Parts: sequence; structure tokens; C-alpha cells
Amino acid sequence: MNIHEYQAKELLKSYGVAVLDGHVAWTGEEAAEAARKLPGPVYVVKSQIHAGGRGAGHFKDDPEGKGGVRLAKSPEDVAAAAEAMLGNTLVTKQTGPAGRVVRRVYVEAGCDIKRELYLSLLVDRAKSEIVIMASTEGGMEIEEVAETHPEKILRVAVDPASGISGFHARRLGFGLGLDATQMKAFAKFVNAMYKAFVALDCAIVEINPLVVTGAGEVVALDAKVSFDDNALYRHPDLEKLRDEAEEDPKELEAAKHSLNYVALDGSIGCMVNGAGLAMATMDIIKLYGAEPANFLDVGGGATKERVTAAFKIILSDPNVEGILVNIFGGIMRCDVIAEGVVAAAREVSLSVPLVVRLEGTNVQLGKDILSKSGLPIIAADNLADAAQKIVAAVKEAA
Repeated sequence: MNIHEYQAKELLKSYGVAVLDGHVAWTGEEAAEAARKLPGPVYVVKSQIHAGGRGAGHFKDDPEGKGGVRLAKSPEDVAAAAEAMLGNTLVTKQTGPAGRVVRRVYVEAGCDIKRELYLSLLVDRAKSEIVIMASTEGGMEIEEVAETHPEKILRVAVDPASGISGFHARRLGFGLGLDATQMKAFAKFVNAMYKAFVALDCAIVEINPLVVTGAGEVVALDAKVSFDDNALYRHPDLEKLRDEAEEDPKELEAAKHSLNYVALDGSIGCMVNGAGLAMATMDIIKLYGAEPANFLDVGGGATKERVTAAFKIILSDPNVEGILVNIFGGIMRCDVIAEGVVAAAREVSLSVPLVVRLEGTNVQLGKDILSKSGLPIIAADNLADAAQKIVAAVKEAA
């Protein structure tokens, strides 16, 4: 689960992470009032959407091409900047051409920036460690730095069993070229950030840029926080921070039915049980010349109702031109899948090719249900056969 910058900063501040003063606003007047509470004389007005690259982005209806982060020198200028953003669609590298509608802005105090750095924490699942990454290239996307200047990315790994120690921050600080005063502030910052990361069950915390001020302070100029969805049951207070307007409606609907769904850009919808099999299904669709429209894992104990919901979610995507159902029945029974597919296809009036491959528990019963349904369902004997048939069926339908 992702949250907005202002929410991330409020959380991190409660753990001792240094952030600038700021206030959220939903209207131009609220933005001006927020500015009056700040010291000035410079203010920063930031669009709040779940995407990076806001400053380099542009608004669809802004002929001047200004971005989603703007400087202002008075409360009146702050109000004007906020009104230019609110209700308009901001397009960045991460939003894609569709962009995101800005519904709130964050008004923040200005800052005397001496250096811009990069800092993040994330989980290395392969090694069961928390990795702290830092770079002198603050303000740039870390993927770009990794591609063009990989030597400028510093990493230290922290064993969660022993926790963070002073040498972790010192190793990074020396690599960033910090002096003694800055090092002390940096170590305090890193320790507070690690504490927040662990306590909140975060998947990633990214500060880009992390700034060193003229006075030698280390402050988060931006903040991105993403939580591990599997741990949210421990944090009901964090659930309240969710902004559903920033999430894909199909993914929200899938979550209500305990379905693992991720929307993609292809044309072939996939419904599979098991994450590994789902990944293999997407790979083989690409192998035969098409692109998957989604990742969808119905899980091992799905009911007829959940399968029906999954089918409807796939078909709600206008880009879907065909559907491949690939089920291996271990815990999941093939007849349950078949009943769900038939029920959903009848309810939504199936209008795209559908290929179904079933194997495992009650497979013959499942195949009988599909064959007797009277629906134009294409049966497949194995995964390769299924992929070839759905790709061919989509091309023929087109």
C-alpha cells in the first residue's frame, strides 16, 4: 500500500526523522492559510499523487507546461499555484500518458539546499536483510543512476536479528563525503528511518532528495513510503491512510475478494491459481507473440463466487481481447473453477475468446461442466497448447 508524501512525512517525523514544516490543502484558500503558518519567505507547493517525477511532469491543461512542484514567494502566489494544480491531471514518467488527477497539495517551507543526496531502505528477500541504499545523485531516479553510474550507489545490509549499528551509517556517510557535523546528523537520520521502517512493516522508504542544508542539517525534502500489504492487519491506523482514488479500481475490487490482481498493458486476460504458475502463464503468452493484460492469482482455496468475481474483473478491462484460464487443481478443485467460469461468462455475456486449461483434482468433472455449458469455450490439453490457442483466437477475432 502506498501513501502520499505528506502522510509519509508525518509518520516518519513521529519516529524522529527530520522533515520540513508543511500542511496539506484541498483548496487554494487552504493553501494560502497553510503558507501563513510557515516562516517563509519561500514556499513550495507540491501536487500529491502516488507517482514520482512530479516536478518534471506537466499538466494536460497547462499551456505553460509547469510541473507539479512549484516555488512561491507569498501566500497569494501559493494559492494561485495550488488552484492551477487542483482538479487538473498531472502527467509524469510514472503515471503514463493518462496521468493522475491532483486532489490535494502540500505546502511546505522553503529550504537552504547545499547538497542533494539519495537514501532508501528496502527488503532483500533473497538474503532476508534490510538494505540501506545511498547515492550522491539526489533528485535523479535511482534506476537511471544504476544504469549510468552504478558506482555511485552505496549499499549496506542490516541483519534484522541484530539491528542497525553505528558503522552502517558511518560507512554510507563516508561514501557520500559528509563532514563531521553532517555525519552526526546523517547517522541520527538513518537510525530514525530504520526504526520507522521496521515498526511500520514497510516494503520501501525512499527519500529523494535527502538534502544537506547550509547549516549542516540533514532533512527529507521528499518521502515515499510503501507498506507490506501482508502486514497491514497489524496496523489498522495505516489502513485509514489509503487513498482509493489513487488506486486501480480493478485492483481495489480484487482486494475485496482476496484476489491477487495486478493490471498490465496487454490484451490477454489471465486467471491462474498460484503465483508461480501465473508468472509462467504470462511468460508463455509472451513467448507466442502476445502480451498479458493482468496478473491474477485466485489462490488455492477459491470459491465459485471468488472465481466469478475474478472473471468479471478481467472482463472489466477494455483492453482484454481474450482470456486464458490456467488451473492446476491441487487444493483448488477443477469443477469449482469450471462452475465459476460458466457462471461469470453467462452473467457478463462473454464476447471475447476464452481458452481453459484444467489439470488436477476433479479435472474430468470440470471439463464436463465446461463442455455441457453451451458456451464457446476452447479446451486446451496443456499450457503450451492453451497459449497457442488463445493467441490464435485473438488474432482471428481481430
